[in-house]
Amino acid sequence: MATDNPLGEFLKARRGRIPPSHADRPALGRRRVAGLRREELARLAGISEPYLTRLEQGVDRHPSPQVLRALARALDLDADASAFMFTLAAPDPVRLPETEVTPDVHQLLDAWVDSPAYVRNRRFDVLAANERARALAPMYEPGHNLVRDMFLSREVRRLLPDWPEIAAQTAAALRAEADPRDPRTARLVAELEANEDFRRLWARQDARPSRDELKRFMHPVVGEFSLRRQALTVGGAEQQVIIVYQAAPGSPSAAALARLL
Repeated sequence: MATDNPLGEFLKARRGRIPPSHADRPALGRRRVAGLRREELARLAGISEPYLTRLEQGVDRHPSPQVLRALARALDLDADASAFMFTLAAPDPVRLPETEVTPDVHQLLDAWVDSPAYVRNRRFDVLAANERARALAPMYEPGHNLVRDMFLSREVRRLLPDWPEIAAQTAAALRAEADPRDPRTARLVAELEANEDFRRLWARQDARPSRDELKRFMHPVVGEFSLRRQALTVGGAEQQVIIVYQAAPGSPSAAALARLL
């Protein structure tokens, strides 16, 4: 994201992850590049090598939908990564203004008295949070950036027993959801690339939005429990996402969550 050629960087990185066998070529002898050579990807996608070179070098930044679909098949991209590639190839979008959290959304957060809930933007800055979310972890305090805390906070690493998997999901979600042309996002990525874990995951060019999934916590006060995460878009403020955590009713996790306050 801290590049002026995001589509080209994406194509080169994903090409490097495809084994030569994908192009019906044995991985014998010395190869100067990891994964597919440029000519091999061009052949798989049914495009010319010079055209692929122009895409990777940023000379051509807006390939047709047909070319993008062919590249997605050749690179074996899933639906999320394909959608992200299409976003990178689109002309500069009209940037939506960042808006404040409305009183109605604040009221909604506070109404979820039994569930940690917060609002973040697509750069993963926390904008608002209810009392139970703030009790769950300091990273949910308004003003924090969740990606920064995920990679730079030792407390967060202790809080999440499955930190390696969640960190990878977080990097992929930032790439999928944040505006690659946003200067504040670019500055965040540049800051975090000083961290070895983030730099390694970011270089993979994975893109996957936040999804509803189960997350384990190891809380210093109430111990281990699991919560189901739900991600909801705020109507009329598409830059904002509400995250709500819920425990299964009557479960030990629900009992642990109730002891947070």
